[in-house]
Amino acid sequence: MIVVISGPSGVGKGTVIEKMLKLDPKLTRVVTCTTRKPRQGEMDGKDYFFLTPEKFFEKVRNKELVEFAFVHGNYYGTPKEEIENGIRNGKDVVLQIDVQGAKKIKSNYPDALLIFLLPPDMEVLKERLSGRGTETEEEKELRLKRAEEEIDERVFYDYIVVNDDLDETVKEILEIIKEEREKRSSLN
Repeated sequence: MIVVISGPSGVGKGTVIEKMLKLDPKLTRVVTCTTRKPRQGEMDGKDYFFLTPEKFFEKVRNKELVEFAFVHGNYYGTPKEEIENGIRNGKDVVLQIDVQGAKKIKSNYPDALLIFLLPPDMEVLKERLSGRGTETEEEKELRLKRAEEEIDERVFYDYIVVNDDLDETVKEILEIIKEEREKRSSLN
């Protein structure tokens, strides 16, 4: 199964996914590509594949990406090989991608499970973005504007989960995944 986790910048997607992976050995994370520079502490091949624009578009031309989009001034994409490796190894693959990418994944993989993470409210989101200390004021404003647009897109998702308490959010998403596994196995 392909599980897509989306939500606005600062909602906690990475933290939620990290905790999910520790709690459910049947899950594996798909590492996506980006042309943005690594943030402090991020590692190539673990957090993202950090690519030059030239390398990124080589992958696009070679049809190695299932989806790609231009977001916050950089390109992001999902390598087809990463998804296929996870599935071949008997895992449910988890993708952390934006709304545009989620729609493309759903059109390529109609059985993909789409989960949208919402912040408790916009003030909390502003605090989380400020707390990261990785963006300029201008970038934060752009991300907040984009967050409102993304939140409007939540209607395309199978499930919406409010990330108010990390442990509860992870528990709720893992329960959704468990129910979907059971539902899908009963169909086979």
